[in-house]
Amino acid sequence: MEKSAEKTKRYKRSDNVIPDFEYLFDEEEKPKPKPEGRKKASGVGRRFYKRLLKNNAGGFTLSLLMYILKNSPVWIMPIITANIINAVTGGLAQEEAVHTILINSIVLAVILLQNIPTHVIYSRITDKMLRSTGAGLRAAVVRKLQHLSITYHKEIETGKIQSKFLKDIESVEGLNTNIIKILIPSIISAVVSIGIAVYNSGIVTLFFLVIIPANIFIAQGFRKVLRRKNHMYRVENESVSAKLSNMLEMLTVTKAHGLEDEEIAQFEKNIRYLTTRGLDVDKSNAYFGSASWVIANIMSGACLIFCAILALNGMIAPGDVVLYQSLFSSINNSVQTIINVLPTFSTGFEAVNSISEIMMSKDVEDDRGKARVDSIVGNVKFDHVFYRYPNGTQYVVDDLDLDVKAGECIAVVGASGSGKSTIMNMIIGFLRPTEGHLYIDDKDITEISLTDYRHCISVVPQNSILFSGTIRENITYGMENIGEEKIREVAEMANLNEFVKDLPNGLDTFIGEHGGKLSGGQKQRITIARALIRDPKILILDEATSALDNISEYHVQKAISGMIKGRTTFIVAHRLSTIRDADRIVVMDAGRCVEMGTYEELMEKKGKFYELKNLNDMSYKQAEEGLS
Repeated sequence: MEKSAEKTKRYKRSDNVIPDFEYLFDEEEKPKPKPEGRKKASGVGRRFYKRLLKNNAGGFTLSLLMYILKNSPVWIMPIITANIINAVTGGLAQEEAVHTILINSIVLAVILLQNIPTHVIYSRITDKMLRSTGAGLRAAVVRKLQHLSITYHKEIETGKIQSKFLKDIESVEGLNTNIIKILIPSIISAVVSIGIAVYNSGIVTLFFLVIIPANIFIAQGFRKVLRRKNHMYRVENESVSAKLSNMLEMLTVTKAHGLEDEEIAQFEKNIRYLTTRGLDVDKSNAYFGSASWVIANIMSGACLIFCAILALNGMIAPGDVVLYQSLFSSINNSVQTIINVLPTFSTGFEAVNSISEIMMSKDVEDDRGKARVDSIVGNVKFDHVFYRYPNGTQYVVDDLDLDVKAGECIAVVGASGSGKSTIMNMIIGFLRPTEGHLYIDDKDITEISLTDYRHCISVVPQNSILFSGTIRENITYGMENIGEEKIREVAEMANLNEFVKDLPNGLDTFIGEHGGKLSGGQKQRITIARALIRDPKILILDEATSALDNISEYHVQKAISGMIKGRTTFIVAHRLSTIRDADRIVVMDAGRCVEMGTYEELMEKKGKFYELKNLNDMSYKQAEEGLS
């Protein structure tokens, strides 16, 4: 919270700094017990806007002042009109009537001309507030997503995150615009008009006040329905976004099996359901708008008749009929505007609630107060480590005791689900031991800055993760001022030159989204080069060759052999013959380390590793016979 406040103050001093709005979603220091569901979420919305208003208090106050000045002609013109009509019809001497008309004309000219500068100032202040708020929200969500744990990202679908980031932030921006440019100005307009009416006639004012409870009564009747239907529409929209993301990921599989029509039919079903939800919202909005419009116009007609009767009885001047009708129209329009904009408030507050699902998540990696890490030697020690996934009933890693010295190469093998990848994720810092301790250079991994620590390690995953760009950009991802000599050195070590030399632009060749223009082996070698250029002290190879054919695996294996020298290396391998040179092999079974030793020692022992090796060789032999 203090950090956020400090950043916000810094923003006020410089227009170029994006404000930090994470604190807008922070829970109260002493939160009051609240029921679950939308009531709790609405509390998030109120807290969000209370803090947002406090943050922009200066600009907001100045904006209101400029609005009152620029909008003053709307309230003063009816008074001027009534004065002129009364001067003409009130039996004044011609000279006095002309003088009244002249004075009122001068006042009218002044208030109209001042609208130009005050409107420009008003727009600049409000637009700046709105734009900075949108930028601050987007930046806050991006920061939060980067700080959330890998476990969180695995549990939430990418499509839902995209919907929250794009659609929901846009809805919040729309809500901000409606509050600053519509709701508050309408309230001010209604209050000023009522004030003028109070000053001139108490009996007319009482009649005016009837319209407010009438319109509020209508709003109350529709609000709960609108909120519920907007919530249902938002949830369904997120679901469709997630399904679209999944559909795009599965596109190759879908086309390979000729399932395009089935996929289209299923997605059209989802779209029809989403459309139905949207039509429900539109239908409620239509009824809401129509009912409030009819009542407003009925009340306007009643006001005209009421004022006419007062004028006939000599209780008000004839010109005042125009004044009160104009004031009533102003109040009526203001209330009508507020009523009509309320549906967007339901959408906007629902969007705030949606974004808060990300912003209020506690599943974050927090480096505050952790020891800084400038460099590491590469010693890794598992001290009776247990790991169990949240809400899990069994240990995925069960009492692992392993002491690895700097520069050692450790291979971890076992059947699927034996705990291999979990061990790697703990070394990276993605997962924390449920019990026991994991030490990096004799420091508990939970007590050091993971960001600093990860600068000293590199990971080559099973599936190559590349982005749309050049080979060079993918190799140097996140690094600056890397010399050409260094890039070419790691390219040589990763055996990239074997295919890069044939590309039209060499290392500057554009590889397409996810490296789609390259083969699996080529993509994996780029991933290896990316790992190498960081000169890591700890290297993790998580089944780095499992998705490759024999030729690609040969080239990648050759690259791996060159990169592990002098580094603490952890290898998860699917082809057991490739780990002959490992210093030690850890054999996992159902989360437990059942064997440990060199390749020769374990083969001679003829235990679990021997069994896995024979099954492994048999599987590859059968696969090769099937391909021949």
